Amino acid sequence: MSAAVIRVKPQPATPEALAPFGTLIEPGEDGTPFGPGDAKLELGAGTPRLYIMRLPNRGLLVKGITRHRQVTQCLAATKGAEWFVCLAAPGDADAEGAKPDPKAIACFRIGGDVALALHRGTWHAGPFFVASEQDFLNLELSDTNETDHHTVRLDTEFGFVFEIVP
Repeated sequence: MSAAVIRVKPQPATPEALAPFGTLIEPGEDGTPFGPGDAKLELGAGTPRLYIMRLPNRGLLVKGITRHRQVTQCLAATKGAEWFVCLAAPGDADAEGAKPDPKAIACFRIGGDVALALHRGTWHAGPFFVASEQDFLNLELSDTNETDHHTVRLDTEFGFVFEIVP
């Protein structure tokens, strides 16, 4: 059985639209007190790791969606280029074997001048982009990709994939 291809135009990222999934971190004046526009980080389950990851373009076809149950994750493009991400609400981040609601997956266009802080357990696919490669700041735990990487295949579990149409 082949998976259906659902073409999706990403919606603009706004703080309100991203609230179920995380925080859109926008530029602010230095010295502004901590507030609702700041990331509420959960990094206590291990050693935090901030690094720049260089990603090759893998196309705009979304075949799987992943979550991290132990940590929040923050992503930001380093050179001001926009990017795309598909998200689903975390539900119970502590539930093993959980799957996202396939009807509730939303895709967003993220500007190159903001960062995205995902709530712990938020399902995410991306970053996706149109350049041949792109660099991203990534804040997670030092072992997130080895011990806290839970992926659900959209094609085999739900019978569809998303094609992001910029």
